[in-house]
Amino acid sequence: MEHTRKRLAKCEEGITYLCQIKEGSDWGNLSGLTSKLEGLKNSFYDYSEEQFSDEVSQLEESLTFLTERCQEDISPMDRVRIVRSPLRFSLKDILENVYEDYTELGGEGEANIDPAMVVAKANILRRVKNRVFTQQVMVIGHEKGHGEEYRNGGSSKPWGNEKALRFMQVAETEGIPIHCYIFTPGAFPVEEYPGAAQQIARNLYAMAKLRVPIVSIISEGGSGGAEAIGLSDLRLMFSHGYYSVISPEGAAAIEGRVKDGLKAPKELVEQCAEHLKITAEDNLELGTIDRIVEEPPLGAKHDDFAFFKKLRYEMMRATDEVVLRTKSLRAFRAYELKLKKSDDDDSTMEVDADTTIHIDINWELNADERKRLIALRAKKYREMASKAYCSETNRFNDFWNSACTKTAKVYYTITYDILKRQQKQVEKVIKEVSGEGSSFLKRLTAPFSAAYDFVVHKPAGRGIVRQSSPSPRQEALALEFGDTYTSPLANEDRTITCPNSLKSGCKDLWIPDLYGEFCGVCENCGHHFPLEYKWYLNNLFDRDSIQEFNKKIGAGNPLNHPILRKKLQPVKNETKRESANITFQAKVMDVDLIVTMLYSDFRNGTVGAAEGEKFVRACELAKLQRKPLLAYVHTTGGIRIQEGTMGVIQMPKCTVAVRDYVDAGGLYIVVYDNNSYAGPVASFLGCSFYQFAIRSSRIGFAGHRVIRDTTGQDIPPDYHSARNALKRGHIHGIWDRRDFRRNLHQALMTMGGRNLYYR
Repeated sequence: MEHTRKRLAKCEEGITYLCQIKEGSDWGNLSGLTSKLEGLKNSFYDYSEEQFSDEVSQLEESLTFLTERCQEDISPMDRVRIVRSPLRFSLKDILENVYEDYTELGGEGEANIDPAMVVAKANILRRVKNRVFTQQVMVIGHEKGHGEEYRNGGSSKPWGNEKALRFMQVAETEGIPIHCYIFTPGAFPVEEYPGAAQQIARNLYAMAKLRVPIVSIISEGGSGGAEAIGLSDLRLMFSHGYYSVISPEGAAAIEGRVKDGLKAPKELVEQCAEHLKITAEDNLELGTIDRIVEEPPLGAKHDDFAFFKKLRYEMMRATDEVVLRTKSLRAFRAYELKLKKSDDDDSTMEVDADTTIHIDINWELNADERKRLIALRAKKYREMASKAYCSETNRFNDFWNSACTKTAKVYYTITYDILKRQQKQVEKVIKEVSGEGSSFLKRLTAPFSAAYDFVVHKPAGRGIVRQSSPSPRQEALALEFGDTYTSPLANEDRTITCPNSLKSGCKDLWIPDLYGEFCGVCENCGHHFPLEYKWYLNNLFDRDSIQEFNKKIGAGNPLNHPILRKKLQPVKNETKRESANITFQAKVMDVDLIVTMLYSDFRNGTVGAAEGEKFVRACELAKLQRKPLLAYVHTTGGIRIQEGTMGVIQMPKCTVAVRDYVDAGGLYIVVYDNNSYAGPVASFLGCSFYQFAIRSSRIGFAGHRVIRDTTGQDIPPDYHSARNALKRGHIHGIWDRRDFRRNLHQALMTMGGRNLYYR
């Protein structure tokens, strides 16, 4: 009888699970099963043992039928509810069932630095021909728990991501692989140091060049929070997981313009989940993951031990593949053949990790293999989302561009790596020799010089001061704003009130003056009114120096999203541009540089596949020509939601390109203006060593509404101000718009390494 009662309890768990997935008992015959379950529980003693067993068997059959039916027509939103279920397995379940033993680092349980991020040093066993091999790994992942509030639902705070990065670097020092498990709806949006956005950017920047294999697997991947530990050599995903740029509820609130405090309609949430292509099958087709790890019907739970065996096998197999790709191709092919043979011999669905892999792979890498590992990682992300943007190309243009690129590589290699290097060596020798020679001559002629000075009574140290004509840079500095371009905002004949008038006593400003000679700046308090991006193009850079490139790369609609389909072409027609990113070569006081500009007119400066591709190409050109790279952020609203994970993947893709450029000796400067939020700030912008902001700009990870909904607290109006960003150490200076040109030139001349062309 006890066994039958356990079966009934299992049925109750299954019915509860289905009710969670379908958000109630209205679907199918769930209400009937629920009633029958309650009847059996309440009239337990009214049945004989045989009758009760028969009733439970009928309940099990009905439940199995409903489970199979639910699995057959499962929706993307059903998968979202599966990964959010408290019955689903968590990282702690994986640590206890996949790995042999582990030691948690950074505190345990509620006393952890951040309980939502767990780090553990673990051992994983491999059995080969009756011999047992132990491999050490660093396990890092989000811990949602099974109802513990202090876990924060897997939303890691900035210091949790900092802990993850610290122990990634420990793994690099010890030369052991890293296994990352992603179970997060998103990062916790607070700006307190180290800051949500800035810490994610630091993680991505470091992971781009970590010299150990990294394998990540996604259960719930929410935007930037997932990317904080998601940049890896091999990306896996559970078959019932989801990976998205934003939660379906968040997307529905934005697209449905839902008022603050209200919930989006259920139908709209379901539609958004469908349109965002968040499932494992969708992401595999889009190329943002490499493989799917199959789960039992309706997802694995915390007590699915056969699934944990399969997961152990998949993690070892993935790590083997990453390691073998750094070795010879012959070794990799031999491994694949043995693996295929093992899979053919295993006819059951359940995989036993102890018996399936019949080859031992050493996960330690030598110096050459580490270099190959990093090169393969960079190549992997460079190729992501390569078909998600529009580009007018043909075979002749491709051939011509390839030939020009190869010629340029030869030219700049000869010019800077050979001739300039030799010239520097020669100049160094001449300087040293001339310095020694002049010192010797000075000692010989010193008595005669002293006698001559005494005779003619020439005051010591006083020379003839000659007036020289101003240099080209001084002339460029003297350029008055408005000489070549005046904002059309200055055409309105009326006054405007400064927002700081009550606090600072500012007088009303006449618009032609404000947007003319005042450059949109209140002369009393220094408040900066927004100006269009064209003002900067015409007033920041030297006259006629702008040469735009990659202009034909345009934003596309890779997910065929209905909203983007309606709005994309009109914004292209209105702006006469193809994307929200303008990339060009320019000069600032005769100093050449490469510029990438995100501007507000095109979809609020949001970043998708086209913008990311143009940014990467700008990095590559700056690296090739040894020129500094400026990222001027006129405005960015984050990642373009309608491009889904094609947009999210630009975070690691662009960061890898930036890291490659900076490591080559480049100078990367970021200047924020107006509003700069979310994914770009949490990746390729926030990782810069030199970040500045125009006064009155706002910089952050998430907006007020998202912060309030996530944390339950209201934030002050100046929470994202440039001044607070400066206090937190997220930026390094605040610039006045009127001094932008001079400050940028000073930064170009005083910052960065010696590998730039003008050093």
